[in-house]
Amino acid sequence: MSCRSEGIIDFYLLAKSVVVAEGFAREIQWQDGIRISALAESDFLREAAWVVLSAGMREEIVRRKFGAISIAFCNWLSAREIVVNAGCCRRAACGIFNHPKKIESILEIARRVEGLGFDVFRSKLDVEGVGFLRSLPYMGPATSCHLAKNIGLDVAKPDRHLTRMSVLAGYNGPEQMCLAISEAVGDRLSVVDLVMWRYATVNPGYRSFLGMCLR
Repeated sequence: MSCRSEGIIDFYLLAKSVVVAEGFAREIQWQDGIRISALAESDFLREAAWVVLSAGMREEIVRRKFGAISIAFCNWLSAREIVVNAGCCRRAACGIFNHPKKIESILEIARRVEGLGFDVFRSKLDVEGVGFLRSLPYMGPATSCHLAKNIGLDVAKPDRHLTRMSVLAGYNGPEQMCLAISEAVGDRLSVVDLVMWRYATVNPGYRSFLGMCLR
């Protein structure tokens, strides 16, 4: 193992200890435990909405409004419930989160789920993975991987923080970096992604610390 490989693993283990100490142990446990085979329709609708709303936004802003958004979208009871009440959902949601394109994207995702039926929809997710998610509205390279992680697919996302880390560590992108760490320590790829991202949010100086670990 090269010194740089050892450095990124040391960085990850230290980052994980900090993230746990900061109170995010349950978040790690949640990420480690989710599997797409256990995904329910309401879970998918909620996670898809979270990812759409979070695109380009700070997490705390979305978190502050998400409870009210959930009420606006029938508490994610089912895609059919949202589609049947689309007009009311749209008006209520836009009054809370003034971004009509994102709100309409959430409605369109519900229409796609309703159109296929959730069993078929989940089967396509399981077989086609991130590629299928990319076919949904507001799902680009980063957002589709973000959603994939949140519903139980074992992937890493090209988040700006992880991209910066991978460049500093000499990897060809976040997935290659997270895979190297995953193989070394035994954590799921999605867990490695979460730990690295969360550490970046609690330590703005993460790049300097990573540089020190890589020396």
